[in-house]
Amino acid sequence: MKALITTGTQRTERVFLIGAEFKSRSSWEVRDSLDELAQLATTAGGKVVGDGVQKLEAPVGATFIGTGKAVQFAEQCQAQDVDTVIFDDELSPAQSRNLEKIFVCKVLDRTALILDIFAHRARTREGKLQVELALLHHLLPRLTRYWSHLSRQKGGIGMRGGEGETQLETDRRRVQERIRKITGELVVVQRQRSTQRQGRQRNLWPLASIVGYTNAGKSTLFNALTGARVLVEDKLFATLDPTTRRLRLPTNQNVLLSDTVGFIRKLPHRLVEAFKATLEEVVQADLLLHVVDVSHPQAEEQILAVNTVLEEIGAAGKPTLMVFNKMDRFEKPEVLGKFRERFPQGVGISAKTGAGFDALEAELGTLLRPIRRLLKLAIPHDASAVIARLHEVGQVVERDYAGEWACFQARIPPYLLPEFEKYIVTKDASDEFHPHQRHGAQRKAAGAAG
Repeated sequence: MKALITTGTQRTERVFLIGAEFKSRSSWEVRDSLDELAQLATTAGGKVVGDGVQKLEAPVGATFIGTGKAVQFAEQCQAQDVDTVIFDDELSPAQSRNLEKIFVCKVLDRTALILDIFAHRARTREGKLQVELALLHHLLPRLTRYWSHLSRQKGGIGMRGGEGETQLETDRRRVQERIRKITGELVVVQRQRSTQRQGRQRNLWPLASIVGYTNAGKSTLFNALTGARVLVEDKLFATLDPTTRRLRLPTNQNVLLSDTVGFIRKLPHRLVEAFKATLEEVVQADLLLHVVDVSHPQAEEQILAVNTVLEEIGAAGKPTLMVFNKMDRFEKPEVLGKFRERFPQGVGISAKTGAGFDALEAELGTLLRPIRRLLKLAIPHDASAVIARLHEVGQVVERDYAGEWACFQARIPPYLLPEFEKYIVTKDASDEFHPHQRHGAQRKAAGAAG
């Protein structure tokens, strides 16, 4: 992949963007998509110097846009000393080859640009493997333009099949072998992730995954809630490698919170396929926190784009809490009106200032509450360690310190029930707490002590 990011001794690449307006797309959709493409180009280290759009009935087979329009854009690019032309749609290998001849410079498409950004953002071994796999799948059908000038290898001893295979065929075979190897390594990574997930599930802590459009503020929210130090930048795909941390709610519930890669419109399918191991955190989650940048003019379209990707990875229909972020950019809260009508349980927050976090954590506690059991307990006053432990791991709903025993109603995670079993008065949470039940607990505790 030819990256846009260059060395310090070279200038920043000058980029020209090209979009196509088909009947199925409105002009504002094309404009918004080009603006997003400009952000992607800037993230990759380029400088956008201009853009152009052509209205088309359908893509032209040889050059995607019309040949005449391509020549016109090429003249603009030469006048502006453009180094790279980026198309907002995916190009075929033949189209890329033909366009490079017309523009006499590097031609990329949206997929290649996203892959280039991912290649520079990946930090972990897993992330690098996933990016390389996607790059190789993208490169495989495009090898011909790099090696078409090479002739066949000569035959000879040990090469009885005639003149031998072309350099192109050799490289295709090597790329295919590398794809098979990476695929095998990613299977191992998936097994390791599964083992890690099983280890976390021994505590029966629910898993909540933060999803959303790229640059919606997911990592800022993740850092604010968990105290993590995930990279936060005002750039698309600032976070690539997933991170999971424990979140302790005010109700003493422990939640595993996972920050994932941001989604985007026209996200390449091969990229989704390559990142299946990472996106498993989303698929396995008990709850999704869908973060939406409500200050963005196309917030509705971004919600649809995220839902499309969720459906593609098999996570559609999961319990989801809509989190409307960047409320600090509005003076009036009425902007939430249209979103609240569609998502009554949605929560408005500002990940930057912390506004709305109390409501968010309360809603999280409510949505994750079913995995806890509401129990009644009677604990001797001198068992202060047990009482402290109850307040540490449980959500105490009611307390009564009168009399010989301290009596509680509390929600306790199922895996911790053995710790408090001898103090349980009744497992029927619908009954009221009566004195005779307390005395029963006293006798039970006394018998256990004896």
